[in-house]
Amino acid sequence: MRRFVLFATAALSAPALAQTASPAADTSQSEIVVSARRLDEARNDILPSLGASEFNFDRTVLNNQVGGADRNLTQVLLQAPGVTQDSYGAIHVRNEHSNLQYRLNGVIVPESISGFGQTFDPRLADSISLITGTLPAQYGYRTSGVINLTTRSGAFENGGDVGFYGGSNGTIQPSATLHGSTGNTNYFFSGSYLQNDLGVENPIGTRSAIHDRTRQYRAFAYLSTILSESSRLTAFGGTAIGKFQIPNVPGQDPQFTLNGRNTFDSAQLDQNQRETTHYGVLAYQYAGSNGLNFQVAPFARYSQTRFTPDPQGGDIIFNGSNDRSRLSSLAIGVQADGSYKLSDAHTLRFGVFFQNERTRSTVTSLVFPVDGKGDQTTDQPTTIFDRGGRNGQLYGVYLQDEWSITPQLTLNYGVRFDAVRAYTREQQVSPRANLVFEPATGTTFHIGYARNFTPPPQELIGSTQVAQFDGTTRESEIKTGDPVRAEREHYFDAGVQQTLAPGLTVGLDTYYKIKRNLLDDGQFGSSLVLSPFNYAKGYAWGVELRSAYTHGPLSLYANVARGKEKGKNIISSQYFFAREELNSIASQYIYTDHSQQWTASGGGSVTIRNGLGTLVPTADFLYGDGLRTDGAVPNGGKLKSYVTANFGIAQNFDGPGVLKGLSVRFDVTNVFDKGYLIRDGSGVGVGAPQFGARRGFFGGIRKSF
Repeated sequence: MRRFVLFATAALSAPALAQTASPAADTSQSEIVVSARRLDEARNDILPSLGASEFNFDRTVLNNQVGGADRNLTQVLLQAPGVTQDSYGAIHVRNEHSNLQYRLNGVIVPESISGFGQTFDPRLADSISLITGTLPAQYGYRTSGVINLTTRSGAFENGGDVGFYGGSNGTIQPSATLHGSTGNTNYFFSGSYLQNDLGVENPIGTRSAIHDRTRQYRAFAYLSTILSESSRLTAFGGTAIGKFQIPNVPGQDPQFTLNGRNTFDSAQLDQNQRETTHYGVLAYQYAGSNGLNFQVAPFARYSQTRFTPDPQGGDIIFNGSNDRSRLSSLAIGVQADGSYKLSDAHTLRFGVFFQNERTRSTVTSLVFPVDGKGDQTTDQPTTIFDRGGRNGQLYGVYLQDEWSITPQLTLNYGVRFDAVRAYTREQQVSPRANLVFEPATGTTFHIGYARNFTPPPQELIGSTQVAQFDGTTRESEIKTGDPVRAEREHYFDAGVQQTLAPGLTVGLDTYYKIKRNLLDDGQFGSSLVLSPFNYAKGYAWGVELRSAYTHGPLSLYANVARGKEKGKNIISSQYFFAREELNSIASQYIYTDHSQQWTASGGGSVTIRNGLGTLVPTADFLYGDGLRTDGAVPNGGKLKSYVTANFGIAQNFDGPGVLKGLSVRFDVTNVFDKGYLIRDGSGVGVGAPQFGARRGFFGGIRKSF
């Protein structure tokens, strides 16, 4: 089993944690803490990443980074190998679009309908893991990467913190956490508010964006009760609410006339999007001494996105149409996973998954009638209503065996079956196998194969009623579109990890993917919610090199990745595209718009003891060779490469008095003030341009108690 830790840090054993968590004299409390830690370990053993690549950020790493506890989840994950930055807060793992699965304590939280909001706040996590590669059989549906957040439980210690962070772009970010216990019950709560004037990437290359304020609220609660030394009941859930102004591009030329008006200042447009997500999980876990270990977890998630156009109709003057849309999704299901120690050589793992999702969409569009030449025939818009809904299900079951052939050689093999019954009705049997060889201490080889099945995201599939727009400014050149299908993939992965010296570890991974019905997403409407489509065929390959060094107070890491993904022949949702574009893609492989050839990241921190406590300088960088842009063929060019660097410093006080637990920090992002494009507005399914944020100065203060 390979576990590669960025900013590698030492972990206390369960007994050591128990000793620090409570006084030695409190025997009953110590027993509760030990039981909780043992159950945590048992839960992690149900869903190991055997043979896959796991990159872990523990709480110390999360605190000792630029921005500390106030850094968002996207910025954290960009420090892992092979993770590419995109617009709207999106990331790509190994050059795949989306296809990421989020889990809390191993339980799947269905994806939200979101254009650029982030559901999870890293401050709720005790650790964050990114698992990629040829995943074991317990991982299905979203297989490019699994992001598992192990929630902070309080460890039966009473305390918490309150803090404030702010700076450039009008950033205001207060937050607080509270944790503790009462009897056998452990609890953790967190909440944060974020306001700034750069909620969405700036579409123009200026330092400040126009009409780009965001307000975001996040809250999380965790409750866990030890029922016995072998069982516990846990409930956790949260909410994320984001309000976003859509940034404007000044100087645009009006193209249409609305009620006699054919002038409008594009800098005064007032488009807005609101995103809401609520989720909850109830989990029962049993870890017996008979080798049986399981967790049953029912879950629910509600998500809604609302887009409101300019109230004065400015957008229809520029675009010839506007949409007022409301998309919602309610997902309810259950996930059950278990393991059984069959013998010293064999551990069986098994599980089932079921999810029912109800999606609804309501879109009210204003369009102008046009003549046969496409010219506007009246300045009075026509209203077109489009309502839809779908009830869909996901089913999954898996069985696998961890076979310790020798002390140095482990084979983890299994199979899973998945089915989707929604906009498409498909199923697949997916074999998985990973071989891990450890010939000597500090050396690990792995090779694996996975057959993957990725259903299209039901919550993002909109109406296919395009004929109703015939004879209007929204008329599609292509009148029909085939349904979006599930992606099917053969995934091959091999790699090695080597400890070269005490504290110094390097790793090399290679992968190749063969895809049928390659899933991709694009922005095709005014709302910043993506819509899926398929390429008939696709392939991807890549190489990742990573390293980490830890020596005393010093932690360093560096990663570099080379990769490519291509697809051919769009076979679903064709009405989103022009005929010439479809014909070009039908006859040749093209780069997917999110395929980035080179990606690199690196950084480090050092903990310096001084008379006040500890001083922690930290720095990191991100290099991207540019996402795709149109060239001689669709997605045939690429944007210029860029490098951004960030620096931070924190002083943590040990006391005395009110200074104890106080932390003060200062951060500079994009230190060299590099202006760069993430997107230029061209490419298959790409909307407006987006520029990376310019240099920013931030400061924060936090008090633990």
